[in-house]
Amino acid sequence: MKYTLTRTLATAGAVALSLAMLSGCENMTRTQKNSAIGAAVGGVAGSVLTGGSTGGVLGGAAIGGIIGNQTGK
Repeated sequence: MKYTLTRTLATAGAVALSLAMLSGCENMTRTQKNSAIGAAVGGVAGSVLTGGSTGGVLGGAAIGGIIGNQTGK
């Protein structure tokens, strides 16, 4: 249970860090913002779905960034 709690806290920390980084992006275009948000959400989703594997996080971030980019157009 301790391992699961540690992983949950790490994921929550990554989400909080992502949101803090995105809050300073006022001069970005709408497409750039959507890409960044998509990558952050995709990375978290990939982490959750694959149990925290690096490939899952990177794959989720890549797919989320592409989806965010396309919805911003």
